[in-house]
Amino acid sequence: MLKNQSILITGGTGSFGNTFIPMTLDKYNPKKIVIYSRDEMKQWDMAKLFEGDSRVKFVIGDVRDKEHLSRTLNGIDYVVHAAATKIVPTAEYNPLECVKTNINGATNIIDACIDNNIKGVIALSTDKASNPINLYGATKLVSDKLFITGNAYAKSHNTRFSVVRYGNVMGSRGSVIPFFIKLKKTGKLPITDPDMTRFMISLEDAVELVWHAFDDMQGGEIYVKKIPSMLITDIAKAVNIDAKYEIIGIRPGEKIHEQMIGLEDAPHTYEYDKHFKILPAIYNWSSDPQRNSGGIKVDENFMYSSDQNNEWMTVENLKQWIKDNKEKIGKI
Repeated sequence: MLKNQSILITGGTGSFGNTFIPMTLDKYNPKKIVIYSRDEMKQWDMAKLFEGDSRVKFVIGDVRDKEHLSRTLNGIDYVVHAAATKIVPTAEYNPLECVKTNINGATNIIDACIDNNIKGVIALSTDKASNPINLYGATKLVSDKLFITGNAYAKSHNTRFSVVRYGNVMGSRGSVIPFFIKLKKTGKLPITDPDMTRFMISLEDAVELVWHAFDDMQGGEIYVKKIPSMLITDIAKAVNIDAKYEIIGIRPGEKIHEQMIGLEDAPHTYEYDKHFKILPAIYNWSSDPQRNSGGIKVDENFMYSSDQNNEWMTVENLKQWIKDNKEKIGKI
């Protein structure tokens, strides 16, 4: 689907973009990929990695600026929306800025994509959007709803919108693994709560989920990758088995456990080999055979949470992953 197509990724200089762009260039050989983001220094650094590749373009821009966004989308076929204010405590202390990017920015993406007849849009979401207790999760839940309803809002236009939802991205900037590695030599690691669990996903798996969504989408689906969970204490052990723990308590907006599919979603959720698909409750889309094709409807009491997962990553698994990826952990 993406072969010889023009793709734009918002927030493309982040962790996801740094993985999505080289993988997509290699697999699909698109006509061009436009990185649309507001951090000129990150763009400058990223441009060095793709120097001489005429398929990679950079545009300084902000999803809050609808007019500029719309002009940039001219001639684009597919969009990946990765731009977000996503650090949980930052969002708690700067709520209006979070709303401007995550909600107003999503609205601008939807309007601009419809106006430019974009073929398909995938918006990146988070486990924190399911039954949210923090502002970041709440804004992403609203964003998810906006993208789903965008399929009806598009009316006679052919633009389709879907969402992908996943958990903690291993090794990304600002995540727990590089944070623990930085403190490894101190022999002491801060633990919010020893019972805390998190979903774990690699950037490569996140990219493949987006590819699958583009291939499969009819519009309105939320794709949820099946991924393992880990105890926060096991993550600490994988970094430094001998470290002492300092229990510091939960930060503002944090949960003990995350969830990606709640009980309320179960009546509209279908299971597949490597993922789940939450279908919209509106417009009878959840009973659309094209949208639920090949899936098995989950039990009415089904919930997909990090503490009630069938798949768990072991300390040894994570140790090996850290060893294999040590050069890029915390750098993208």
